[in-house]
Amino acid sequence: MGRSRFCDGVRRRDMLTIGAAGMFGAGLSMPQMLQLQAAAAEQGKSTDDISLIILFLQGGISTIDTWDMKPNAPAEFRGEFDPIATSVPGIQLCEHLPHLAQQMDKFSLVRSFAHRNSSHGHADHFILTGYHPTPAFDSKLKPNNEKPSHGSVIAKKLGPRGSVPAYVALPKMHNSGGGAFLGSDADPFTVAADPNTPNFAVRDLAPPLTVPASRLGHRRDLLATVDRYQSSAEVAANQSARALSTFQQRAFDLMTSPETKRAFDIGDESKKLRDEYGRHTLGQSCLMARRLVEAGVRCVLVHHSDWDTHNDNFHMLKNRLLPKLDTGMSTLFRDLSDRGMLENTFVLVTGEFGRTPRINKDAGRDHWGPSTSLAMGGGGMTNGIVVGDSGPRAERPVTNPYGPKDLAATIYHSLGISPETIFHTPEGRPMPIVPHGGKVIGELFS
Repeated sequence: MGRSRFCDGVRRRDMLTIGAAGMFGAGLSMPQMLQLQAAAAEQGKSTDDISLIILFLQGGISTIDTWDMKPNAPAEFRGEFDPIATSVPGIQLCEHLPHLAQQMDKFSLVRSFAHRNSSHGHADHFILTGYHPTPAFDSKLKPNNEKPSHGSVIAKKLGPRGSVPAYVALPKMHNSGGGAFLGSDADPFTVAADPNTPNFAVRDLAPPLTVPASRLGHRRDLLATVDRYQSSAEVAANQSARALSTFQQRAFDLMTSPETKRAFDIGDESKKLRDEYGRHTLGQSCLMARRLVEAGVRCVLVHHSDWDTHNDNFHMLKNRLLPKLDTGMSTLFRDLSDRGMLENTFVLVTGEFGRTPRINKDAGRDHWGPSTSLAMGGGGMTNGIVVGDSGPRAERPVTNPYGPKDLAATIYHSLGISPETIFHTPEGRPMPIVPHGGKVIGELFS
């Protein structure tokens, strides 16, 4: 929780300045930049080592009932749940997140996060790309990206580590998780299978895990065996891809790479650890995400649904949703920490928006873009802190307002990608990866 220094006394805050220098006009000299780079190298760590895990809780998690509770608000705002103490004095979480509360020292909360869209699909795109969709946006398209997702930018800019895919989506492709104009090599490799099923396998891509690569023969023979892939759900989920050859190459690499096969062999984990993550889709997806980044995957997007609690919000959270989030999210942070991976793994937990501060007539909460909270930890950030304040009723940020473009800048900075990076569309139009005005959430790196 203290401020991290490199061995020569340079702070992470100074490293932040490098990433944001052009954006804010810090104007570091080349000698200063070289000094900071040398300090990072001497420490034996690089932002290139960092991977990203996004737990996207589609539908919109009610943060006022989870990690931004308002126990002193009137009853029609505060709801039915009570807060409990966490491992960090002064920070409270919902009583139905007891395991997560004990891991509070491993992540932080941004409670002053907001944006201007309270519509499913549109808000998804906003959060997962940093860009608000245009009036022509069609949320029903699969994928529907007008701008590349964070995972796609990371995949395009940094490329894969070895034979494992750079970007993986599980257990299914999110509509806004694609690469847009960046091309098929920036689209996620989609697992399209539930890792909680007893006979989990990567459908249409991986042969049985016991089949050695030597039996697959020459690449030409292998590609002939995966012709059915052309009509699979993967192509439907990635219909904007420019060429099937990219998918064929991924299929070949996946089938023949021992490292990748091991990463997807979730059955290799102990029964005890799998139970701790939770024997449900969210828990086993969290475990799979850890295995994938351990194998070298740069970004994993875990897509979990059913957080749209317009009706019976408190019953749904207490009995169906929060127990799964509690085991999956808490064990992910603990497991990453125990393995010495948390410093090099940026974990983000978010929905597309929050829920209305006032409870509706159906004991539910509706969509609310004007205020939500993010949970994020690892990746070189300061853990165990709260950034910002959403006011007495979680209606709107009253301090340090941040939004999707700031989230994008923070992600790219943490992974060593300059927020000033610009791609070009096929028509030659420049597209910054961070919209104008996006800034790194500096409190997370102090």
